[in-house]
Amino acid sequence: MRFERLNVWKRSCRLCVDIVRTMDSCKNFGLKDQLCRSSLSVPSNIAEGEERQTKRESARFFYIAKGSCGEVITQLYIASELGYIRKTQAIEFINEAKQISAMLAQLIKIREREGKGLDSRS
Repeated sequence: MRFERLNVWKRSCRLCVDIVRTMDSCKNFGLKDQLCRSSLSVPSNIAEGEERQTKRESARFFYIAKGSCGEVITQLYIASELGYIRKTQAIEFINEAKQISAMLAQLIKIREREGKGLDSRS
């Protein structure tokens, strides 16, 4: 599978695992659930995008993953302000999510460029 070779997928999987572990003892189950779900959405949508038939479809799922990065960043700021995550840890996670988002932006540009000539059916 192609997605397993992508650094952005590997990094987003690692970020998700780190967030889930960090939030394990959090008693705010709504925030915990939402943060874990949004962090899981990033690598899941990257994988789904890579498994799609066209470059345009792939780019669409990368956009969704990029949006989920924004959710993760927002929820990390909130979790930090509420004291559920140490500020230093939250900043590390936020910086990683921002880097993943930037990587996705580059992949989107590539897929859209490739898709213009190849995906006449989409």
